[in-house]
Amino acid sequence: MKRRTFLQTLAFFSGGLVLTGPSVFARNKKKTTLSGTVRAKGKKLANVSVSDGFTVVQTNKRGQFELPVNERARFVFLSIPAGYAFPQEKGLARHYQPITGGKKDKYDFELEPLGKDDAQHSFIVWADPQVKNKEDVAMMMQDSVPDARQLVQSLGKDALVHGIGVGDLVWDNHKLFADYSKAVGAIGVPFFQALGNHDMDYRLGGDETSDATFQKHFGPTYYSFNRGKAHYIVLDDVRYLGTERDYDGYISEQQLAWLKQDLSFVPKDHLVILNAHIPISSHVKNREDLFALLQGYQVHIMTGHTHTNYNLIREGIYEHVHGTVCGAWWSGPICTDGTPNGYGVYEVNGNQLSWYYKSTGQDKNYQISLDIEHLTAQKRFIANVWNWDPAWKVEWFSDGKAMGALSNTKGFDPATVRTMKGDKLPARRAFAEPARTEHLFMAHFGPEVKQVKVVATDRFGNKYEAVSATA
Repeated sequence: MKRRTFLQTLAFFSGGLVLTGPSVFARNKKKTTLSGTVRAKGKKLANVSVSDGFTVVQTNKRGQFELPVNERARFVFLSIPAGYAFPQEKGLARHYQPITGGKKDKYDFELEPLGKDDAQHSFIVWADPQVKNKEDVAMMMQDSVPDARQLVQSLGKDALVHGIGVGDLVWDNHKLFADYSKAVGAIGVPFFQALGNHDMDYRLGGDETSDATFQKHFGPTYYSFNRGKAHYIVLDDVRYLGTERDYDGYISEQQLAWLKQDLSFVPKDHLVILNAHIPISSHVKNREDLFALLQGYQVHIMTGHTHTNYNLIREGIYEHVHGTVCGAWWSGPICTDGTPNGYGVYEVNGNQLSWYYKSTGQDKNYQISLDIEHLTAQKRFIANVWNWDPAWKVEWFSDGKAMGALSNTKGFDPATVRTMKGDKLPARRAFAEPARTEHLFMAHFGPEVKQVKVVATDRFGNKYEAVSATA
């Protein structure tokens, strides 16, 4: 089944939804190409990738491009080249133009040079803000937005920073897309969006029409852009199966064909940062088809969806599955695995990537929670190191004495059990339940021990500590 195979007009870009009628090109059957020019301050830009989601071409030396007309296409969009600012409108990336089908239409793009090297830059990843009502929106605006804005400001006024929302921007209530847009706009950096399962239209038909409202607000559901030596890709990996809330993880053949063309213009020494909603390495059925296209690149994947935070390395590809902005659906300060509400922070330096997880309302060095439990004849601690991966080292100390390294174990974070387990907890949304996680660390100790400390060293050499009295 091909994704986005529109057989009927989806003419919503000028106002309402129209799901019947002829193609936008039906009135002008002689039109065979879409054309335009890409410029920056009067300079015509060559070798800029332009696409309609089906064909990818590059501008010639005069900055001109031509795309064959495809009746299923809805946008013309740029893969914004390195060295240029991201076009935006109140914080929302505007790297695209809706296709109107007019006989004399031109799809011209005007870019703004950055005026400085963009090899070093940063970005943040927001997963699952998932607001369902105005109360959720208020919490997002009061807590999450100021935290992200403060983080961006801490990077310096001249820093190059952008954001990526990796889906479930809202929770089925699409009227709140406007509130989400206002929220990311207030952070003060250009934001790109990916489609999540709760961002889809469930009652307009099948998979081919399930992104109608999302496209009206945010444009195409798959595209790419560049900054420095990093090539960013956004994909739609949610396939609607035709009945309400019935979907799976799948990347359409149409997207894969587009991606093959897109990557043909990307040097192998560039960093590839791929963004989608559903975790690809573990939940997308045809992930091997995608991985085949990515061979030879250094790839990091950014996803969300699970309301837990974890890292996977499969076939040389590193996937970051992010804890959520909303935590456990705005029911408290943590996700179902004990990861605090928050988001990912990433720094690109050339083709190298470094990162950490930023907990909402906490210092960037807050990376461990520590829970003391009293047993019959001894005590134990459970440490949750939520952004752990196998390259980390986790050690512990008993009253200042080094006790050695700890191995990760799988289980439930104690705080999630206390606040979520059972059909009456959490009070606001009782369906949230604790989730097992592999980023827990545990040790037993005698009743004479007064203090324990856990030190976690990440893959970049950064050390994080958590200390607790045992009484």
